[in-house]
Amino acid sequence: MSEPGPKDTKQADDEAWARKALERLASEALKEQRRARRWSIFFRVAFLAYAVFFLILLMPEKEVVPGTGPITALVEVSGVISADGPANADDIVASLRDAFEHERTRGVILRFNSPGGSPVQAARVYREIRRLKEQHPDKPVIAVADELCASAAYFMAAAADQIYADGTSLVGSIGVLSDGFGFVDTLRKLGVERRLFTAGEHKGFLDPFSPLKEEDAEHLRGLLQDTYEQFVQAVKEGRGERLSDDPQIFSGWIWTGRQALELGLVDGLGSTGQVAREVIGAERVVDFTRREDYFERLARRIGTAMADHLATLVLAPSLR
Repeated sequence: MSEPGPKDTKQADDEAWARKALERLASEALKEQRRARRWSIFFRVAFLAYAVFFLILLMPEKEVVPGTGPITALVEVSGVISADGPANADDIVASLRDAFEHERTRGVILRFNSPGGSPVQAARVYREIRRLKEQHPDKPVIAVADELCASAAYFMAAAADQIYADGTSLVGSIGVLSDGFGFVDTLRKLGVERRLFTAGEHKGFLDPFSPLKEEDAEHLRGLLQDTYEQFVQAVKEGRGERLSDDPQIFSGWIWTGRQALELGLVDGLGSTGQVAREVIGAERVVDFTRREDYFERLARRIGTAMADHLATLVLAPSLR
């Protein structure tokens, strides 16, 4: 068997060097991967710690109403009243229950700054106010109109024991409407053909791209009239003989607070502080309004897209 020559020795050395180089590269790659994983874990833990700290800062005090003595509980209704908005029946009802059930509550103020909205949401709150009044007859509920208390907002307010407003507040708008657009001529001018398939004679009821049928319009008027009559009945039940006999009250017009006082739509002129101090007799006002939860507030502040991205980074398993 022949001795290895210089060429064979050089080849063996090259192979050994290449092997060691590969081992070093693999080792460095493994170390880098471990470092990346550690940093990834660090940033995830840091984000969670920051989120927990931020939420703790937002948490209310354990004692909702510190101190002693009677209070006036405040519940606010702001913005358009709708099932998926901040002024929705679920939150308003929950706020009212908290306000009435607190042992130190002497009376409840329901303060409005709303143009109205859903009659369904308004009716639910109206019924709940009347129920809570029966359960807590010693705790009056007073509605206060801030800038605006109109339509569905006034529907709710009518259930209160009394209604107050500023002289320049806007109050009323007792009526129901439904609006929309028709695009039939627009489609025709653009050369667009409308294709609508339905099962049920009136399933395409009030389709904006189809010609308006008088029977559809008449049916809608009937729906609006029935809702309107329920609205008027609720106001009459809530306000009783305090209403004047002016038929314009239920015309859909809106009134200033001073005009509303003359019409019997409100009982007096005054602010939240005045009502708490002079009507309810508990000057300290405590806000019981339920608002969006902390996670929604966080998502709103940093942006929905960023919040989703951060949540993915924290919660999704790593594939590296």
